[in-house]
Amino acid sequence: MTQADWSQLVPNAANHAPLSPVSFLKRSARIYPDKTAIIDGEARLTYRQFEQRARALAAGLAACGVVSGDTVAVLSRNRHEMLEARYGIPMAGAVMNPVNTRLDAATIAFILGHGRARIAIVDTVFAPTVLDACARMAAPPALVWITNAGNATPEPGQAYETLLAAGRDDFAPVTPADEWAPLTLSYTSGTTGDPKGVVYHHRGGYLAAMSNAMAFEMTQSSVYLWTLPMFHCDGWGYVWSVTAMGATHVCLPGIDAARIFDEIETHGVTHLCGAPIVLNTLIGAFDAAGKRLSQTAIFALGGAAPPAAVIRKAQTIGFAITHLYGLTETYGASALCVWQPDWAALDTETLAARMARQGVANYAIEDVSVRDVNGAAVPADGATIGEICIRGHTVMAGYLDNPAKTAEAFADGWFHTGDLAVCHPDGYVEIKDRAKDIIISGGENISSLEIEDVLYDHPAIVEAAVVAAPDETWGEVPCAFVTLAIDTALTADSLIDYCRERMAHFKAPKRVVFCELPKTATGKIRKNVLRDRF
Repeated sequence: MTQADWSQLVPNAANHAPLSPVSFLKRSARIYPDKTAIIDGEARLTYRQFEQRARALAAGLAACGVVSGDTVAVLSRNRHEMLEARYGIPMAGAVMNPVNTRLDAATIAFILGHGRARIAIVDTVFAPTVLDACARMAAPPALVWITNAGNATPEPGQAYETLLAAGRDDFAPVTPADEWAPLTLSYTSGTTGDPKGVVYHHRGGYLAAMSNAMAFEMTQSSVYLWTLPMFHCDGWGYVWSVTAMGATHVCLPGIDAARIFDEIETHGVTHLCGAPIVLNTLIGAFDAAGKRLSQTAIFALGGAAPPAAVIRKAQTIGFAITHLYGLTETYGASALCVWQPDWAALDTETLAARMARQGVANYAIEDVSVRDVNGAAVPADGATIGEICIRGHTVMAGYLDNPAKTAEAFADGWFHTGDLAVCHPDGYVEIKDRAKDIIISGGENISSLEIEDVLYDHPAIVEAAVVAAPDETWGEVPCAFVTLAIDTALTADSLIDYCRERMAHFKAPKRVVFCELPKTATGKIRKNVLRDRF
């Protein structure tokens, strides 16, 4: 008997469409046209208005000459214009480059130049830094300003609302012919040298949205509070997930505990995300004020695992914690600590130990594996250390204009995270160390090498090494160990100020220790000895 001829079955317009998360807005606007899509202070946008404004942005960009493949950068707080840009920019066929608003002018100039930003849409609160960045560039992007009450539109550039009004009414949004087409360009924190441009594709954005919505148990009744920066890994995919569900976005320009409590209670917030610093801030403020949530809100926590005391307080206040693990290169969450039914009976200490693990693969990830230096999976014994390696649909396309680093990251058909971990008998992964000496402070990645480069430029410093020091507020902070030249004097405060003048403030060391640095027999600084001091 011969096999059936399966080759006659081919994709066509009836049975195949390239996946793109941009389609979620079209769907929700059709199903929930009059439902509130976005709450931003006093402003309210229905799904119909949300889609109309995103289309107007796309038309305005096209009128400015933006074409498919161009890059449009955005520096903004969490506000409705940032969400509109998430959909309007790809509707113009362009690639969105969300820029970390905490970066300094020099780094922003590098990102705008490396990503070839044709236009930069900027919240006017960041005008001084962006104008400084543009002044450093030979060919700066055209500027579009998201204005704030009482503020004039800076020069040069035009107002965001003017751009929205400039497009043709008959503009037809661009749909990607290839789901592998670039969707967004996000930059790493530059662990060695300049930041790397991580390219996301439309397929990955679509599947990240679906994966995260399922992991977070979201529905059309969900109300999501934006305590996480939207620029960070596409807001961990929730810029797409919330819209896909037809749920409600609640914008928040900054972390203010009193306002967050009011927003949660007023709007019935069901979901929010953040780094440990955000959770700790809210728990501390709510507890001090004797405030408790009237309904449980699910808090997706990235970064360091929550200790038992934090879990206990969070549960008392009304937060249910979901622990996530991911990187910029994996569209945010690639693993999560899936709750098992029998955990409900565990005491808080035991539960904390379980929740300290980074967990298992998210839905759109095919596999999370801990592998040794020879590329073999380590035993699932909870003791043997290897590197976390990932395969799946929500792994980046690669680094922009950096084929060497892309090849290195994808060696042996796995994405190599650089994080060292063990695998427990139940298959749950737990990080034990960070191979690249990255310091994660308040959810932001800080390169120890970048700080050391600044320190070595100081004339009084002979040697320097930076490691992570534990911190109750930020999780961990940079601590600089330095050896001074003979007959020189320097205070810790003056050295910290020196660093803050030369880099983004959040990257500067928070502690300084003057000492002789421990070394190996070959003269290498022993950072493990320095870490052991903590």
